[in-house]
Amino acid sequence: MSDDFDIVIAGGGMVGVSLALQLGAVLPAATTILLVEGVPIPAALDGGVPDYHPAFDARSTALSYSSRQIYEAMGVWEDLRQWLCAIESIHVSSRGRFGSTLLQASDYHWPALGYVVENAWLGNALIQQLYRQGRVEVRCPAKVVGARPEGKGVALQLEGEGPHSRFSAGLLLVADGAHSRLRDQLGITVNEKPYRQHALVANIASAESHGGCAYERFTDTGPLALLPLLKAGGSENRSALVWTLPAVQARHLRDCSKTEFLNVLQERFGYRLGRLIKVGERHEYPLSLVQSSEQVRQGIVVMGNAAHALHPVAGQGFNLALRDVAELGRVLGQGIVAGQAPGDLKMLQRYQRRQQPDQDRTIQFSDRIPALFMHGDPMLGLGRDLALAGLDIMPSLKREFVRYAAGMGSGT
Repeated sequence: MSDDFDIVIAGGGMVGVSLALQLGAVLPAATTILLVEGVPIPAALDGGVPDYHPAFDARSTALSYSSRQIYEAMGVWEDLRQWLCAIESIHVSSRGRFGSTLLQASDYHWPALGYVVENAWLGNALIQQLYRQGRVEVRCPAKVVGARPEGKGVALQLEGEGPHSRFSAGLLLVADGAHSRLRDQLGITVNEKPYRQHALVANIASAESHGGCAYERFTDTGPLALLPLLKAGGSENRSALVWTLPAVQARHLRDCSKTEFLNVLQERFGYRLGRLIKVGERHEYPLSLVQSSEQVRQGIVVMGNAAHALHPVAGQGFNLALRDVAELGRVLGQGIVAGQAPGDLKMLQRYQRRQQPDQDRTIQFSDRIPALFMHGDPMLGLGRDLALAGLDIMPSLKREFVRYAAGMGSGT
């Protein structure tokens, strides 16, 4: 094993492994890449395909149409396809108001507006593709616990690596989550905006099929989303719930009886899926907008939730991180081929300039939409209703809204 690498990725979650796959695919073969993860990850399998069965309580992630394109370019989409549930339409409504709209993939000649995949399957499929690609060295379990500037790169210290605990990297990519210890150790501060609300997540079974429809319902306590899932645990029609609530109410609904929970959810959501008949494990966590004060330094880039952790409305966070991954890969690929060092500050600043508008738009959208729909002003409520209803009678505006929500950008 070498003590020096061109690029080191700290964090082997879904963003970190996606980053490793992207760089392995687009960078010159001579570029050495190391992925470091502190939690044990699955070993390489013969044939590279895990034996997987959907579980009723599995947590999941919504992938936008742009994320499909990124994973297709990485060569992993075919592996993911087996356990994806396509979002064929999205119904957006405001509880107690007349405004609503229906977004349909068929109107834009897309196979789907997005896809929902269980995290366990997504993570396993990504890591097996990384093994098959064979470009990236993986050290696990191990953690990057120290980093300091050294020449044009970074000197690193690993915990759990024995004789190879100290080495250098031309570029360190920090992808170890919203509560990144490595980001803090580097002295990179964060700007945090608490929403004073919690997200309650659970999987729900309904009497009627979702038919590939995702529901985004705005209420006076916060947005309530139900995302379509594949069937599991028998023949249940299964959906993933993400419900934004005041902290006290979220904790109560996490701990109350299943009957009470389903009754309250039914009252808030309605009967678009018929009677709600089952709820699985319930979890809740506080919501904040977390943004790193710096994303690039000489020899360092902060990625994923370590760079920006968003409100879960519209499922934008992971998809934004994937677009960051794709853009960083493009910039590094062009720069390294042209003879620039992986950690060259001007090259990394070029990545940030290119991706900053997308980050700003997505963060502002995720930050402002929940507050807009929770505001109690009657005239503002009327304006919201007219805006939602107007999407159905203004095709060009609706098309741009759908492209934006799918991560496709304006005019692309």
